[in-house]
Amino acid sequence: MLDRRQSARDKVVYGGIAESGQAGPASECTVRDISETGAGLEFSKTEKLPKEQISPTIVRKGQSFLASIVSWRDNFVGVAFGSERPFELPRSDLARRLRNSQKKKRQLQRRINRLLGED
Repeated sequence: MLDRRQSARDKVVYGGIAESGQAGPASECTVRDISETGAGLEFSKTEKLPKEQISPTIVRKGQSFLASIVSWRDNFVGVAFGSERPFELPRSDLARRLRNSQKKKRQLQRRINRLLGED
């Protein structure tokens, strides 16, 4: 099968919500792969979505964008992001969380040492 994507997609598993504007309520989905130009969305069941555009949101990252539906197979939907709003790949916050955890550990270790009189 010919791959028509403009850029390679990263494999991810993010919870998401796809809104279809005035066509109906928002639908929960899972973002399975993502790139700067598009994403692959999986729905838990076959959803009634518009054939043109949807607005997926990555809940964990709080990022939303306008996308055009380019492929549809069962409950998998391929979307291309609109050019009017550039998309940034979600960044991991693991480094920040690790630094905060290490800082907290040092603070607790100093407190333990003070309580034990090892200062």
